[in-house]
Amino acid sequence: MPNIQPLRGLRFDLGHVGALSDVVAPPYDVIDAEQQTDLYKKHPANVIRLILNREEPGDDERGNRYTRAARFLKTWMREGVLMREPDPALYVYHQTFRHFGREVTRKGFMARTRLERFGEGNVYPHEETHDAAKKDRLELLKTCRTNLSPIFGLFPDSDKQVQAHLDSATENIPPLEAMDHLGVVHRMWPVSDLDTINATCSDLTDRPLFIADGHHRYETACDYRHLLNAKSPLVDQHPANYVLTMCVGMSDPGMLVLPTHRLFRGIRPMTSEVLASALEPCFEIDILGHTPSLALTAWQNIEIAEQQGNLGFYTRGDDTWLMARLTRTGEERMSNVAQDYCAAWQSLGVSILHRLVLESLLNLTDLSKPMYVHSVDEVIQALLHGDSVGRDATGQVGAGEHFELASLVMPATLGHIREVSQHQQRMPAKSTYFYPKLLSGLVMNPLD
Repeated sequence: MPNIQPLRGLRFDLGHVGALSDVVAPPYDVIDAEQQTDLYKKHPANVIRLILNREEPGDDERGNRYTRAARFLKTWMREGVLMREPDPALYVYHQTFRHFGREVTRKGFMARTRLERFGEGNVYPHEETHDAAKKDRLELLKTCRTNLSPIFGLFPDSDKQVQAHLDSATENIPPLEAMDHLGVVHRMWPVSDLDTINATCSDLTDRPLFIADGHHRYETACDYRHLLNAKSPLVDQHPANYVLTMCVGMSDPGMLVLPTHRLFRGIRPMTSEVLASALEPCFEIDILGHTPSLALTAWQNIEIAEQQGNLGFYTRGDDTWLMARLTRTGEERMSNVAQDYCAAWQSLGVSILHRLVLESLLNLTDLSKPMYVHSVDEVIQALLHGDSVGRDATGQVGAGEHFELASLVMPATLGHIREVSQHQQRMPAKSTYFYPKLLSGLVMNPLD
């Protein structure tokens, strides 16, 4: 595993801000305009002003949302709203949530991780990144010179030894606690005990780290380090050689990956008969019926089978849901159209959907970005009411237009992530949705 070290993090002083719940926020890339406004109103020191400062009339190169974020950060540090940890610490972080009526806790810790370019060390990505998002995060990093949110990293932990050290160190110590808008309880303990820190970091030696969330911010941190190095070579222990990372064991009982279903617009309307005819060379087809609510039946079939090659499709042309099950012939066709990718990549439901179905069988190669949702209820509501009920991948509310095609797809597993990553390959966008999301504002990592 890359070099893991404690850090003297920046944290909100609760004596200044009151409740921690009032000043934290979800990751910037899941916040839409409405939630951004709500977070602005929640507290004058909410971290939204740092991670996703809003655009204002008259913004220019000298004064804009990035420079405002930097001013807020400096002001809060000067006034004591944010305090610097007196000693280097690891930040034990638990998230407790409910899943199918059962209470679950995901455990990990935040530290600073030495940066390694993807493909050059023991840090592995699994999803594609986009230049626009990296440009945005780089501008913010250049002005604030602080990791404002953690990267989410996974490491193999079949022995559970790492978490055992941290559980012992936090036993009977009250945590810092916050609740997010979804009811998830976030608890954090700064741990500065040297024996615990040394044991934890030592046990992670030689283990790989797989990026779960935060690919754009990880690559941005590498780019920022490169910019600084170009001006003046950084000393080995310079903070910019590291990035704030949440480390979670891949065997943790709280690791949950949700599906990301797709709703497509801008496609010529088709019926289930037309779609089935296109799919039948590679899939077995079952027609489920004529109503959006049958999405629930389709998803139940997919969940029971637990096969990545089982997909559910809705066609607006005749208001019909159908099930498609990949055949041996379909597997061979997928192997041919995706021969540059490893077997694990080829077996992914999202890969089969995009490479085999959309691109190869339907010849839909220039689609607009779909709307992504994570629950079947969201799929049904979007099909009934159009995209005015939700937001697309950019966070913008739609104008009520309808979706011509929808697809239900299994999420990638942690095993897929590990195998695809170690082949130095990237999954299609939105192959995974890790729940719950890590909060921004619990701890920050200054890079000066």
